Amino acid sequence: MKTINISVGISDFEKIRKNKYYYMDKSDLIRKIVEPTPAEVTLITRPRRFGKTLGMSMLSSFFDIRRDSEELFSNLDIMNDSVLCQQWMNQWPVIFLSMKDIDGLSYQKAYEQFVLQISELYKRYTYVLECEAIDPDDKELFLLLKAGQASEAQISRSLSTLMRMLQTYYQKQVILLLDEYDVPIAKASNHGYYDQMLELIKVFMSTALKDNSSLKFAVITGCLKIAKESIFTGTNNMVSDTITQSELNEYFGFTQSEVEQLLKDMDATEYASEMKLWYDGYHFGDCDVYCPWDVMNYLRDIQADSDAKPTGYWKNTSDNAIIRSFIDFAGGSITRKLETLLSGGYIVQQIDENLTYDYLHSSEENLWSVLYLTGYLTSVKKVDAQEIQILDEYTALTIPNKEIQEIFETTIAKWFDESAKTWNRKALFEAVWNGDSDTITQEMNKLLRKTISYHDYREDFYHAFLAGIFAGAGYMVESNREHGEGRSDVVVYDAANGNVAVFEAKYSKKLEAMDADCDVALCQIDSRMYTSEFEDEYDHIFCYGISFFKKRCIVKKK
Repeated sequence: MKTINISVGISDFEKIRKNKYYYMDKSDLIRKIVEPTPAEVTLITRPRRFGKTLGMSMLSSFFDIRRDSEELFSNLDIMNDSVLCQQWMNQWPVIFLSMKDIDGLSYQKAYEQFVLQISELYKRYTYVLECEAIDPDDKELFLLLKAGQASEAQISRSLSTLMRMLQTYYQKQVILLLDEYDVPIAKASNHGYYDQMLELIKVFMSTALKDNSSLKFAVITGCLKIAKESIFTGTNNMVSDTITQSELNEYFGFTQSEVEQLLKDMDATEYASEMKLWYDGYHFGDCDVYCPWDVMNYLRDIQADSDAKPTGYWKNTSDNAIIRSFIDFAGGSITRKLETLLSGGYIVQQIDENLTYDYLHSSEENLWSVLYLTGYLTSVKKVDAQEIQILDEYTALTIPNKEIQEIFETTIAKWFDESAKTWNRKALFEAVWNGDSDTITQEMNKLLRKTISYHDYREDFYHAFLAGIFAGAGYMVESNREHGEGRSDVVVYDAANGNVAVFEAKYSKKLEAMDADCDVALCQIDSRMYTSEFEDEYDHIFCYGISFFKKRCIVKKK
């Protein structure tokens, strides 16, 4: 395997190029932005970890008049267009601002972060104070904003103020690059100060974007096209590039050919199938892409250890709270749809790309839209080689790959562990320690209907279900531990009362086979002597055979 210089977690284009990290050439994005003429505002929405910030950093390096970027872009595609480079490369004042770190448990704390962000932004442009053409009042305001001492009204207009001063200094309009614009609003929605933050962001952005003579053009990125009615209304010549309707498909994420080239450059083509299974499957516009964050992490790991297995890198960048809130919301309809997705199927849902964060949890439709727009689900264009015939506002959705499947399963397992503790299981436990298999059957069936199944009802699902029911009540539980001449599925101990229960579970392939399979389970407990080690220590040994078929079970006692 060849060693290449892999960057993980570096979204600074200049740093990647100067330090000779492997860079997937996305420079043709520049041409897409400026030709034939740039839209006044281009809003690009993609899930997290698909290269938005790196793309914005590249745009900043290319346009910024304070830089000499020819060496950074040498051998990249955009340099083949000398006319475009002459007109645009390092020819314009640029403001590049990321809003990803504006967060806080209260509006005041978040606002303080906002003020610090503006202060740091202004420090980059202190040199404009030397310009005699800039109004003295603006210079005083600049110093207040730089020191973090401006009023909230002045802070809310700080972006347009800086743009005006830069235009005066350079006698050129300003290119605005605003990254992760929706993060402060998302955080505010989570912590209960949505209206206050929305009002601040609305003034901050609208004064910079609407009828601003200092603006050459703006590129804005985020996860959702949110609050369109209040933030972007009135913006002239605005283009939205989303995962549904996109002309910038291949510039965010890695295409199949790019991944193949990466693996070829590393002499690691034997990892292609695993890479595709775990990290491919996202469908943006007409383009299928891999998550670049996952690809680069996995390549780094196999470079260090050729036996490294794929894992969930994407899940570690967020708490995946959206899935948990979705499951908590779940009713019967949502439960069935989740089970369809987890079994590898697809569902057809109405998708709304113009959501506002305060309404994300107001309906089932909104929740499906969020899962789609944030990358937990992706669109399906073909099923069984036939085009899906659905209305324009509807989309066929599926889980994109094994990594996201694992996130769903882990979240559901955690939900079950927590939820099982609140379910009334008194009748079940009494039946277990009284040897009442009929009541156990009734109570188990009630609990099964409350679950969200995954693994397509394989035996490990039922083992986890059994163990979780008892472990959540404080009993000592062993799963698949060796007893006698084999491994019993689940053993539950009630040591204080001298009781132990041994469960052997079978998954029935047909409904009519459940009774016979239950008998097979009981025979297995006996023939493999699962109870032999308990005979001297426990007063009562209960042996139960269980057969499961989807969300039904039969329990018999030996």
